[in-house]
Amino acid sequence: MSNNYWEDEDDDIDTNEVLDGNDLVKKLRKAKRSDEKRIKELSEQLEGFLKEKKENTVRQVLEKKGVNAKAARLIMKDLDDVNEETVNSWLEDNADLFGIKTAEAPEVDKKNLAALRNQDVLTQGAVTPDRAEDFEMRLNNASSAEEILGLLRSQE
Repeated sequence: MSNNYWEDEDDDIDTNEVLDGNDLVKKLRKAKRSDEKRIKELSEQLEGFLKEKKENTVRQVLEKKGVNAKAARLIMKDLDDVNEETVNSWLEDNADLFGIKTAEAPEVDKKNLAALRNQDVLTQGAVTPDRAEDFEMRLNNASSAEEILGLLRSQE
């Protein structure tokens, strides 16, 4: 039993035609040039599609932010990797060039801050339902008066 693993690709070669060395080299060079030309065409198409995709991404982000579309030229020159995050980051870094207001943390009113602190102080010592249930369980499980007095002292 023989173990031949070749493909049938070689079967389409016309065996009646005997090629000498020069003809074979010429055909191989011609096939290579044809392949290189096709690769170049496909590479150019790919570059065109990638450029168009980048331009569309930048244009969409600029429209969302309400920024003049002319900013796209600057963004495309500055960024190698163009996606929504990098464009947003670039716009935040250069917001002053276009008069864009970046989202800043809102100022907290001092009255509101004082009220929040008061609420925090009140709730820290408050008896929550789980604490009440825990205290009730300990009280019910206490076996002596000393344990009950200890529980009451710990609640102060």
